[in-house]
Amino acid sequence: MATTPHQQQVARVTRVLLADDHRLIGEAVATLLSNTGRFYVETAETFGETIECLQNSETFDIVMLDLKMPGLVGMDCVRRVVEDAGKGQVVLFSATADRHSLNRAIEMGVRGLIPKTMPLQSLVSVLELIGSGQMFVPTNALKDKQSAGEREELNDVELYVLRLTASGLTNKYIANDLDQNETTVKMYMRSICKKLGARNRAHAAVIGRDMALIDT
Repeated sequence: MATTPHQQQVARVTRVLLADDHRLIGEAVATLLSNTGRFYVETAETFGETIECLQNSETFDIVMLDLKMPGLVGMDCVRRVVEDAGKGQVVLFSATADRHSLNRAIEMGVRGLIPKTMPLQSLVSVLELIGSGQMFVPTNALKDKQSAGEREELNDVELYVLRLTASGLTNKYIANDLDQNETTVKMYMRSICKKLGARNRAHAAVIGRDMALIDT
């Protein structure tokens, strides 16, 4: 008996690449999805393995990407995954995400955020939503900068100063670039360190990379 187009669509298996270095989480998610009979799952534990899978395997429908996996440094890596995924939908897979990083990722083509705290039973419907091209961003998974202990966001000038600082440029160079004096740049740096909870400019650069505020 010939199958109808609807039956063919239901029978289709969704190919998922789970890029996460937490093996226990990866195994649990992969087992759950595979047991439904509706998903084929491959895993990668580093950024390098993720790119290798995207380049050497069949096209994936969905890529679940952990921002904190080894080798993934800055948003340029996220852009690379989106590009290599082609028509596949890339979604962040993280315990929490700050709004700045998520917004930048979405601008690059990421389809939202799946929190690691989400009940496994809800993953199937969420992945089907993302696979259809829809966005998924649960508001309770985003860090609220107004909550207690949360870092303030840097303004555009402070982000620019932080990125120049992380590139090894001196206050004098940055001052000339901004057409400001060095005292003003030092004030920017004090504000940056305060907002990021950094001890000094080098520590601020480290925190900035960890928060994906710096691309390199």
